[in-house]
Amino acid sequence: MSYKKYSIGFLVVALAISCAKNPFTGKNTLALVSNSEILPSAFQQYNQFLTENKVITGTPDAKKVENVATKIRVAAERWLNANGQAGYLADYQWEYKLVESKEVNAWCMPGGKIVVYSGILPITKDDAGLATVLGHEVSHALANHGQQRMSAGLLQQLGAAGVGVAVGTKSQETQQMAMTAYGLTTQYGGMLPFSRNHESEADRIGLTLMAIAGYNPDQAVTFWERMSANSAGQAPPEFMSTHPSDATRIAQIKELIPAAKAEAAKFGVIFK
Repeated sequence: MSYKKYSIGFLVVALAISCAKNPFTGKNTLALVSNSEILPSAFQQYNQFLTENKVITGTPDAKKVENVATKIRVAAERWLNANGQAGYLADYQWEYKLVESKEVNAWCMPGGKIVVYSGILPITKDDAGLATVLGHEVSHALANHGQQRMSAGLLQQLGAAGVGVAVGTKSQETQQMAMTAYGLTTQYGGMLPFSRNHESEADRIGLTLMAIAGYNPDQAVTFWERMSANSAGQAPPEFMSTHPSDATRIAQIKELIPAAKAEAAKFGVIFK
């Protein structure tokens, strides 16, 4: 059997045994790297980050971050319990930190390790705005998006190796052209759309979580309009970005709000 055929066969087997259905997305997701490998590394990186940055504690803003994040976590637990997935978060180690930075950002590492930068608070403004951000970031972890991106990266590397083998006997110029074409095709036709889809998934799940937590998902539109105004003219064209454009995102969120409210109503949360 040739190396090329062996690589393809290995890939087929790997894909067949490494997909798991995610309760939040309802999809079979790629998992070439296990959470038993990812989570300890994520926890270590999170702790290292905290030692290298100024963590804000004891302030009203720090307490707000912890309170809102806790409500989002409880909403996720309630949803999982109601859908027969009570053990899904068994390996999570939730932690919520406000970090001093002018950067307008927040993130959640695999396993529930959350950071909110102080620079985003003037844009979140209130609890509902913060719930929009935290619901979105937590949803990345709940949907195992980090695991999927790592797995996709491994597949991209394997594909590059296959291209290298296929053109290995060609001229240096042909090899370089083939690798460049492969890189551009997988980046713009695969990896970036893959990432944008994750952002849209996180928006959808996050809206549901914030609604179950008692925050009106209508406020998510207001928050993203503020974000759009803050970043006007700074974003690249959508096809070159890891994120949907602000206009696309806001339009999608408006379409998703009724479903989020309907899901929250199952938990007794009603919005006028």
